Amino acid sequence: MDTKHHILKARITTIILFYLISFQLYAQELLPFVENYNKSDYQGDNQIWNVAQGNDNAMYFANNYYLLRYDGVKWEKYSLPNKTIIRSIMVDGDRIYSGSYKEFGYWYRKNGKMIYVSISDTTKVFDESDNEEVWKIFKFNGKIYFQSFNGLFQYNGKIIKKSKFDFLVSYCFPVGKELLVASVENGVYKMKNSKFEKIEGWSVLENNVIHAIEKHQNKTYFFTKKNGVYVEENGALKEWQSPLNTILKAANINVAKFIKNNKLIIGTANKGVYIFDLNSGTYKNINRNNVLMNNSILSIGLDKENDLWLGLDNGIAHIEVNSPISIFYDNSGILGSVYSVASTSKGYLMASNHGVFKYEDKVLSLIPNTQGQAWNISKINNKYLIGHNEGTFIYDNGLFSKLSIINGGWNLAKSSINNSYLQATYSGVIIYNDTNDLNQKIILKGILKPIKYVAQNRKNEIWAADNNRGLYRILYNDAYETTSIKNVTQLSKIKNDFGVKIFEFRNEVLFLINKSFYTYNSITNLLEQNELFNNNFKNASNIVSIDENHFLILQEGLLYHIYANENKFIRNIIQEKYYKGKIINDNLKVFKNNENYLLNLDDGFISLQLNYANKKASNINVEAFVNNNLIKNNSKIPYNTELRIHILSGVFGATRPNLFYKVNGLKEFIPVKEGLIILNNLNSGSNEITVYLHDGLNYDKVSSFQFLVSKPWYFSPWMILLYFIVIGVILYLYYKWNKMRYIQKLELRDEELKHQKKILEMELKAENELNIQEYQKHILELELQTKSSEVAGKSLSIAKQSEMIENIQSILDSDMDFNKLKSEIKKAIKINAVNKHEWETFETNLNQIHNEFIINLSKKFPNLTSKDIKLCIYLKMNLSSKEIAPMMNISFRGVELHRYRLRKKLNLVQDENLSKFLLTV
Repeated sequence: MDTKHHILKARITTIILFYLISFQLYAQELLPFVENYNKSDYQGDNQIWNVAQGNDNAMYFANNYYLLRYDGVKWEKYSLPNKTIIRSIMVDGDRIYSGSYKEFGYWYRKNGKMIYVSISDTTKVFDESDNEEVWKIFKFNGKIYFQSFNGLFQYNGKIIKKSKFDFLVSYCFPVGKELLVASVENGVYKMKNSKFEKIEGWSVLENNVIHAIEKHQNKTYFFTKKNGVYVEENGALKEWQSPLNTILKAANINVAKFIKNNKLIIGTANKGVYIFDLNSGTYKNINRNNVLMNNSILSIGLDKENDLWLGLDNGIAHIEVNSPISIFYDNSGILGSVYSVASTSKGYLMASNHGVFKYEDKVLSLIPNTQGQAWNISKINNKYLIGHNEGTFIYDNGLFSKLSIINGGWNLAKSSINNSYLQATYSGVIIYNDTNDLNQKIILKGILKPIKYVAQNRKNEIWAADNNRGLYRILYNDAYETTSIKNVTQLSKIKNDFGVKIFEFRNEVLFLINKSFYTYNSITNLLEQNELFNNNFKNASNIVSIDENHFLILQEGLLYHIYANENKFIRNIIQEKYYKGKIINDNLKVFKNNENYLLNLDDGFISLQLNYANKKASNINVEAFVNNNLIKNNSKIPYNTELRIHILSGVFGATRPNLFYKVNGLKEFIPVKEGLIILNNLNSGSNEITVYLHDGLNYDKVSSFQFLVSKPWYFSPWMILLYFIVIGVILYLYYKWNKMRYIQKLELRDEELKHQKKILEMELKAENELNIQEYQKHILELELQTKSSEVAGKSLSIAKQSEMIENIQSILDSDMDFNKLKSEIKKAIKINAVNKHEWETFETNLNQIHNEFIINLSKKFPNLTSKDIKLCIYLKMNLSSKEIAPMMNISFRGVELHRYRLRKKLNLVQDENLSKFLLTV
């Protein structure tokens, strides 16, 4: 029981879900493109009471406390001096007339700003007791009329003439040569000689609030607030015979207007706007359920393209009713992102990430059992092949069936060599040879890769792009068995081969790889860059064929429609506003529908014309602003200031010209996006912005703007003078600093010299002391040697004398006679005398002791003899002449004479001591 209960509950839930889906999707339809502007865009108030286009091509809006101005680039807002609500505006020449509470006047533009001039204040038309608002302004018979609900103020340019209503009115309407006044209770009046006469026979209009009276094709239409539309023809007044009239009675008409192409625009209070085609009797309703911001239409305006500007209860809507571009919107989110679209005899098929949908008789519905990701729709004969995550489906004359269970039919391509079709799937390639029997399919054997794009221009050869990366050349035999699979991007050493796209152009297969186009060279078996396409379409990220002469290309975020005329490419930029933020990356698909083509978007699809007329520029106006202040041509602007240049074409819709610009004559043409050029970091000196119209093939100069950028403040004459002063001061300070430093350096050097001198003196002193010490040591050594010599000599002499005295004493102690005693004494003295050998030994030792002295003395005085040297040694030993005499075996007199001769040889003066001199040698 529980299981059955759950199944029953699930079925009821499914039925309710499908019912809700069908109900929600009923309002979807193919609509003109709509641009919405809210308070955050124009920074104003909610209600837009009136809309008009000025002679300067800008759009003007009565927006409660503000007059709004929009030139296609910039929104401006202005307030009246008394800060009252602006209820109405009207354009006449260069003046924008406006009406408010106990106030009316006109605005004019000067130096990029709107200036207001009051008419009512200068003419004093309002009394203190008046409590009137001017709700409508119109021109009739050359005069300007300001209308309140109580009266009419006629202005001829100088004076005001006031007419008071004796009845409660809604509005006044100039119709042909008559001025009609719609009362609230008494029907319609016409003004005659400043008086108001009731029109008889129109009693059906009594007790009706009439919000519009329009004449069209000899018929007069009366649009009432709650009772729909009445039509007067040949004096007879009756209800408008249209199914729409019943809807309008409940919608509360606020405003209505006929436009070209036999269309009627009706704005309502609670159901949006209706666009009625009088030729076909059909209508489109644009409201909050599809694309409009709210359903309350307060005013209707037309621009020079005859496109609509709607004043809403909260915001502004621009509707391109005469544009060749139509868009299918889905604001509900039920449709999801559309990956492919195709037209049928009854409507459209759409493959989305939510399933396959059909749109027929203004009803969008999900085809049963197709939930899930659908990728592609292709038309073969009169059948539609639909690639789906769950397989491949066929849609034929309203019947939907499953053709293949092979998952993921990404794309379908027609072979260039026969009538077969190739399908790229999650697991390889499927070939359909018989288009009349699509069940006869062939699965290419030997390849199980996820293939996204396929193409064929040679027999038994297929080009296949992997879903992730790589391009493969697949060769197969007549049995459809693969004989060769080669990764040509890898063989061609193309490193970044992610997301390869295949594009067929005039039986040639091109490959878009990392924003460059390649073709295959069958001789080298490698890919090589295609010069024609790379020169014309740099930085392209996607490309898709429409037919053999037309294709779409996505280049640097902009879509271009390309017409290939022989080897020339005529390009037409598709305005970014139609698809901005709505293109599904790497899934751009096009379906040709007669002279239109359909392009998928992530919330629907767009229909564009295949054949288009080149857009011509009207009067291109250039306005430049610095800090929101308008500057004239050839003006000077401050350095490092942002310059905002507005390129104004006066066109807001699909015929907006394709404009490009150059800065200072550089080679690159830069597209003008949304009419705005912002320049920063400009070089000082003369600069020029040149604007060009691109007709698809050529660039034609249409306007230019010159300006001079001032030198930076730091290069101004006063600053340059200041620089010279600063440089002079710096040089002077540098000079003073250098001088001071030089003086300090000199002082430091003097101190250093003094210090060095002191150190040197100390070193010299230390060295002298050391030398003196060494000298004293040397003297002491010499003295020691001399003393040693003296001691040696004295010792030898004493020893000999002692020995002789002992010998003599022993002789004297003996008992000898005198003569013998005398003889013995003489003998003892002779024996005890120093023999020759002893003296030689003594002299040798003496020479060894004084060797250094002898060498130095011989070098200085080479003329000295050995006796002279011996005497010098004895004198250095500080021996007296008396002591030297026996040692040299000469008399005392001989020693003195030898000394005298020695002094001469040594060149000593008379006062100089010989012994001291010898000590210094």
